[in-house]
Parts: sequence; structure tokens; C-alpha cells
Amino acid sequence: MNLESELHAEYARYCTRRWFFKECGVGMAGLAAAHLLAPAAGASPTAVNPLLPKRSHYPAKAKRVIYLFMGGAPSHLELFDNKPELAKWDGKLPPADLLKGYRAAFINPNSKLMGSKYKFAKHGQSGAEIGELLPHTAKLADDLTIVKSMKTDAFNHAPAQILMSTGAQIFGRPSFGAWTLYGLGTDNQDLPGYVVLQSGQKGPSGGMSNFGCGFLPTVYQGVPFRSSGEPVLYLSNPKGVTDTTQRNTLDVLKQLNEERLGVMGDPEIASRINSFELAYRMQRTAPEVMDISQEPQHILDMYGAKPGEASFANNCLLARRMIESGVRFVQLFHEAWDHHGGLTKGLKDQCGLTDQPAAALVRDLKQRGLLEDTIVIWGGEFGRTPMVQGGSDGRDHHPNAFTMWFAGGGLKPGLTLGATDEFGFNVTEDPVHVHDLHATLLHLLGFEHTKLAVKFQGLDMRLTNVHGELVPKLLA
Repeated sequence: MNLESELHAEYARYCTRRWFFKECGVGMAGLAAAHLLAPAAGASPTAVNPLLPKRSHYPAKAKRVIYLFMGGAPSHLELFDNKPELAKWDGKLPPADLLKGYRAAFINPNSKLMGSKYKFAKHGQSGAEIGELLPHTAKLADDLTIVKSMKTDAFNHAPAQILMSTGAQIFGRPSFGAWTLYGLGTDNQDLPGYVVLQSGQKGPSGGMSNFGCGFLPTVYQGVPFRSSGEPVLYLSNPKGVTDTTQRNTLDVLKQLNEERLGVMGDPEIASRINSFELAYRMQRTAPEVMDISQEPQHILDMYGAKPGEASFANNCLLARRMIESGVRFVQLFHEAWDHHGGLTKGLKDQCGLTDQPAAALVRDLKQRGLLEDTIVIWGGEFGRTPMVQGGSDGRDHHPNAFTMWFAGGGLKPGLTLGATDEFGFNVTEDPVHVHDLHATLLHLLGFEHTKLAVKFQGLDMRLTNVHGELVPKLLA
């Protein structure tokens, strides 16, 4: 018998009715059960829009978030945490007990100390100390909530950014923006509920995981927009595709997907339906929202924005226009603060690009009555070492202490929380871990952080994992 005949014989032996019922009995039973449990005829499920507004656990102080993510980690020692004692130790080796058990990312921890490259001054009735490179931010001292006692667990960029964004150092967890959208939905169904804008020298080190949805349906992930040109690639129809043709095509796709959704019940199919329909609506709404040339000249000047250019200033103005249009969460990544060398010039350049527009955003929200229920967040993934790197003008990564500032959304204005030691090395008062920050921000959005959870792989997964404590001192 040749090989072909043997294969036919083997195929015939297994494809018998007895073999089918013997080997596939469990599967047949499952099909029968599914049929018996299926909804009655005429009650087939249809896609429900998962982005419709939802109620939080309790009345919220904040309704929306703008997150100014300063990727690369700005130096707190030049911008917010004034350390006169560090200046006295400039060029000297740090005390031995300071470095006990400490690991640096790149430098030898036993490197010489370096005082701040810039001066500080007190501002506002609150007396907040802010570095001279941030004159516009300094004028907002009484509107800001400054936390000088932030702590994190990671000392390299990608894991630290992902921890700050998702509550974990590993890929595959939902971002803070995705959790916010999952919990609250969004008010404008013609725009994504979570929009991402980028500027600086490159994209975030943690990549798209910083604004991903993890194990949540993909409808909750951040949608990258461009600040110049078409907001989203391929937003316009190609030549020859009319609106009628596109609408008819989408109607057929929607019908086919809804039929499949009725059979499978897969939430990703619902996400696909929503994605197609949202993209269609965005063709009409997104270009108008993204057109900052509609703004009066004094507003453009306040931000330092220039229509048609890609910049952090334009992105700040776009963020205001988006949340004003009903977008729930807008995240701006400005990856340009990793100053292992050239710190003096690097900080001056980046503060020159970001200080005015960030301050303008807060002022603009306040004058429009939007700040009181919008959380504005400014900060990076960790701080910088008081020890020098790169000869005489750089600082290494430092997870033990760093500074972030916030505005609006139920946070206590004019407050400076926490303190560090005389070198800005360790937190000495009111430590705030990344998990504590997440718990507090979720509280302001109306959620008990231990209850905003999703069952995944047998566990109740949440933004704060099994950690996180509310920081009451931050609340207005």
C-alpha cells in the first residue's frame, strides 16, 4: 500500500460516527448547553457602547484629568527642592551612612556631591520655593499642590514610567488613563475618551504600555493624536471613496460584527464595532477640535502656541480644547529630561519649552471654570541624584525622592507636602509612594481604589495592586 492509500485509510478510520461521538462528546454537550441557555429568539445581543458615562462609587471632586508627563525625570534639586546644605558640600564625597544599601543606575554611588545649578525663591502667600527656571509656574504657587516627598520602586526609565502609569513595572497592565475611562466612560462620543499627545526628543521610554489598556478591552486604551497635520493618520477618505460608500460599508461591517458578537460574546468585538463607528464620527469632529488657529491671538500668546507646529505649547492648548469638548483623560508626554550630562543647559532649554505653556494651561482652565473639576498633574518617573555624573554637570536616576505638582480637581491649593533630607536624597516627612498617589487620584475621581477592580486570571486586579493608601493631607 502506498503512502496516499495509507493516509486515506487512516482518515476513514477516525472519521466515523462512533469516533466522533466518543471523542467529541464533551464538546457536543457544551454546544447543547449553550443552545439551551441562549436567549429567546429575537433577543440576540447587540453591541453596547462601553464609553457611555458611568457613575463612580461616590460623588467625585474631579471629572477629568490632564497629565503632563515629563519623561526622563526632571531634577527636583534644581526646580523644587532647595538644598542650601548641598551647596556647601559641592565637590565633596557624601557621608558614608547616606549611601548604605543604595544602588545607583549608572554612577558609582560614592561620587562627589553637586549643589544646585540654579537659584530658588519663595513665591505667593504659600511661600512655595520654586527654582528660577520656572518663572511662570512660580506665579501659580498659590494654585498648586506641590509634593516634595514622592517615592518609587524603579530606577530605570521604562519600568519607572510604566510603574507611574500602570502601578506595576511589567508590561501588560492597564494605565491610569484606561482605568479612569473604564470607571467613568466619557462625555463626548465623537472623540476618544483618552487622548495622548507627544513632544520632546522622542517617545516615552516605556512605549505604548504607558497608555495601554492591558487586560481591559482595547476601547479603553489611549489614542495617540498628532499636534500638526491630520490629527490621526488616514482621517480623510482616499480619492474615490464617497461618504455614502463608506457609510454603507460600515453598516455591513457593523451587522456582521454584531452577529458574531451574539454568538461569541467577546468584548473585543464590541470594541471593534465602537472603534469603526468612532473613527467615522471623528472625521467630522477631530479636525475642528485640533484646529488651534480658531483661538484668539491672546490665548495663543499666553501658551506660546503656534498653529501648524508640533510643540508642547500646542499640546497644552489642545489638551484644554479636548477636555472642554468632553474628552475624559488627556496625557501629554514630553520625553526630554534625562540629563546625565549637560544638566545646566538641558534644564534651561526644557523649562523654556514647557514652563509657560504648563502654567498657561492652569490659568486658562481656572478662568474658564474648568480647573475646579479637572486634575492637572506635572511630573516625571523619578528624581535625580545629588551626586554628580558626566564630569561636573549631570545627575543620575534617583527613585528615593522627587517632586511633582498638581492643580485643581479637589486638591489643596497652596500646599507643599513632604520634605527630604539636607541633600534631597531620602524622604523625611510625609512619604507618598506612587501607589499612594494613584489611590488619592482615584479617590478624587470618585473611586475607592480597592474596589475599582477587574477579575483577571483568577485575581481582582486594580491600579494600586495590593498597595496604596489615601493621602488625606492632599485633599482640599
